[in-house]
Amino acid sequence: MERTEMSSLPQVQGSPGLELVAEKLERLVPDAYQPAQIISKLEDVCTAKADQNTFNMVLLGLLAGFFIGLGALFSMIVTTNSGLGFGLIRLVGGLTFSLGLILVVIAGAQLFTGNCLMVAPWLSNRVSGSALLRNWAIVYLANFAGAAILLALTYHGRFWELDGFAVGANALMTASSKVNLAFVPALFRGIMCNVLVCLAILLCLSARSTSGKIMAIAFPISAFVACGFEHSVANMFFIPLGISMAGQTDVVQAAGMAAPQVANVNLIGLVHNLVPVTIGNAIGGSAVAVTCWAIFLRKERVAQALTAGRWPGRLGNVRPQPSTEYAIDPEMRALVSVLAKARDDSGFLAQLSENPNETLEGYNLTSEARAALASGDVNWLESRVGFLDEPLRTWLVSRLSQEKW
Repeated sequence: MERTEMSSLPQVQGSPGLELVAEKLERLVPDAYQPAQIISKLEDVCTAKADQNTFNMVLLGLLAGFFIGLGALFSMIVTTNSGLGFGLIRLVGGLTFSLGLILVVIAGAQLFTGNCLMVAPWLSNRVSGSALLRNWAIVYLANFAGAAILLALTYHGRFWELDGFAVGANALMTASSKVNLAFVPALFRGIMCNVLVCLAILLCLSARSTSGKIMAIAFPISAFVACGFEHSVANMFFIPLGISMAGQTDVVQAAGMAAPQVANVNLIGLVHNLVPVTIGNAIGGSAVAVTCWAIFLRKERVAQALTAGRWPGRLGNVRPQPSTEYAIDPEMRALVSVLAKARDDSGFLAQLSENPNETLEGYNLTSEARAALASGDVNWLESRVGFLDEPLRTWLVSRLSQEKW
């Protein structure tokens, strides 16, 4: 179990036992972030990606396309003439293909399929619709360009000649199967693919170490490759490589394919595949983002919006009417106000720790709410206002633990 820094814990004067509590909490911190924390981190990461300038966005998009292509090339070489059965060869191909997303995540590159999760901060009004579409367009094209760079290096490096043109034959057969896939199957395979890719990214956000991120990526990515799902950025490398192989007589012969069988392996076939797969990837990734946002962030955004006097999110982007529950609940407003002030004002937090009853005078709170704030009852508070961010949550846990120890 890894240790985490406790520097974010508020320093409360006059509380000699708090340092001991912090030390105990430090040893008890789990080695993975909790689901609500993961989605909150996701918003921060996606917002930062959307705010990047065009130059950085293009470079990071180029890297991502190049990295995913490397994973595809690695997978293709390893699965050539492996002699394994149907299931095992797909498993090996998936594990090796994971290299691509591992490089993307560790290097902080921008990948179109992963950026479909940007719908989450869009729902919270942290990313505008124009910024989201701008990011998707730039990153998608940059991914394509990055895959094209790797394609040129691969072709002129003549990797396709390995094992008596068997590697090139594998590339040709892979591309042929993709371009001959009908629209509806390609669409649904694209949806399922990006559900798994985005789940892999969420699992990465739960990890606190590089090794944890690698393990988080391996299984979802292996699953999507083994199941034959379709990834638009990977296909930006697979299909053009197959197109370049279709003109190589030795490769076509090694693949045991006749000319009519490779007739569709061309630019039209590339578009025929990328259109439904890209749409499917966008749907799958957005579905993951919407689901996680609705489960873990909507209540918190409601509380934050109440403090600011507005209604949160794209799923309810209207002002609350006087008859709504939140508008006529002064206790909710008071509770949100106290928590917001405690989060931003260390002096108020210190007073709340030392003398909660006196500090909370003047706030329209029930005795139950006062008791929860005084004792640090995180579960009760989060049941009312949603997930609490750090360092406020750490302090509340400290208060509750202090009562028990």
